[in-house]
Amino acid sequence: MKRTGSPWRDMPERYGPWKTCHERLRRWADDGTWARLKQHVIAVAETDGDVDWNAQADSTIARAHQHAAGARKGGSTRRIRRHVKVWVVPGEG
Repeated sequence: MKRTGSPWRDMPERYGPWKTCHERLRRWADDGTWARLKQHVIAVAETDGDVDWNAQADSTIARAHQHAAGARKGGSTRRIRRHVKVWVVPGEG
């Protein structure tokens, strides 16, 4: 399943109860309906000459999430301790 970050409960009411829509989507994914629709759309686009299979991608357009890049948990800012307390023991020093 694809994730968009949109909760099912935020779905417009005109589509009916969100649970019904969710179950329909899951059922269509399980029985191959989405795969058949995709194949049909690609076939029609190829017939019409609307598909360019010479597409390329390189790393300059693929961005990784900060966790994938080995970033620190608190973010990229370094914590610098600016003030250090120095304890002086009487008689030593």
